[in-house]
Amino acid sequence: MRILAATIAALSVFLVGPAFAQDPQYGQPSEYSDPVDTYSQDELTDAVTDFFGVTAEAAASMLERVFSDLGRPVGYIAGEEVSGAIGFGLRYGEGYLTMKSGPREKVYWRGPSVGWDAGGNASRVFVLVYNLNDTAQLFQRFPGVEGTAYLVAGMGVNYQRADDITLAPIRSGVGLRAGANVGYLAYTRRRAWLPF
Repeated sequence: MRILAATIAALSVFLVGPAFAQDPQYGQPSEYSDPVDTYSQDELTDAVTDFFGVTAEAAASMLERVFSDLGRPVGYIAGEEVSGAIGFGLRYGEGYLTMKSGPREKVYWRGPSVGWDAGGNASRVFVLVYNLNDTAQLFQRFPGVEGTAYLVAGMGVNYQRADDITLAPIRSGVGLRAGANVGYLAYTRRRAWLPF
């Protein structure tokens, strides 16, 4: 069972990410090629290091994979979440969306999941945001595949996509949880408790 869960977790990170990168419709719009409107890897390495309290080397290793797949993000969400599952899971979180172009806004998220997944954890979450032209576009459902195996210094990443917007949540947390799942997260301006 552990081998199956670890295999699914690894595949979710290593297959889902490249699938986005290979999609010819996937590339960042030309308006985001201007470095002034996007975050550099060095800027986010410093932010991730401070946020998670990890070494710069660990943060750079995690970000290198995401930057290789997705390029430079236009913003990020820094926050916290709790989740739990026994086959069927729930996740709730909150944080602040910070755009390189300036706006900062409170964000809540929640969602169900299903899979070979059991346990609970509390995590700090740093979400890289891509192709978001207007912050209002964030407030929708983002499907994703997640493995709970953490890859670098206790941090793990998965990708979520809706329309042309891609989110790359990086999580680091405490708890006891093993397995892999599929589900979605709904991002909202107000807190809500119903996961659907």
